[in-house]
Formats: sequence, structure tokens, C-alpha cells
Amino acid sequence: MAMASTQSESYFVFMNYDPEYQRLRADRTKRGAYELDLYLSKKHNEVLASTLEPGSYKKTLSLVIVDGFSVEITEDQANVLRSANGVRVVEKNQELA
Repeated sequence: MAMASTQSESYFVFMNYDPEYQRLRADRTKRGAYELDLYLSKKHNEVLASTLEPGSYKKTLSLVIVDGFSVEITEDQANVLRSANGVRVVEKNQELA
């Protein structure tokens, strides 16, 4: 059991409803898309930085279609993120065969 908690795996993290995300997503201009990317990247980085040890995780991407991101973390870190402010769901990325 201890072995599993030290091995990093890919997880998807989905955030709670955010009116600012909805507002930026509704802006279909190029500038709106750029601002949305910046906003989400910063927001997701802040959730990780305020919740997990620096250097203990690797964010692989921020998702724009849904307010979420992919991160390589341990099972223990996933459990910590589940209780972070603003986080709705943390799910292990299931590889499709």
C-alpha cells in the first residue's frame, strides 16, 4: 500500500462553478480566449501551489472546455487536493486500452 502512495500518476482535477470562468468563456474573441487561457492557468497553478509541496507535482495541461487540469501526483496528493478550496472532483486518468 505504501508503494502506491509514492508513485506519481496522471489525475484530472475539475473545479467548482466559477462565474469568472463562465464570463471569459462566453467571450468568443481572440482576446477573450487568451484571457481565459491565462486566467485558468494562473488559477490552476495557485490551487496546486497552495495545496501541495513545491516540486512534488507536475501539471501537464489546463483544460479550457471544462474548468480543470491534468497533473501528475501521488494518490496521497490526490486525496489532499480533493479537500482543496474550489476543487469539485479529482479522478485518476484511466488509460483506454
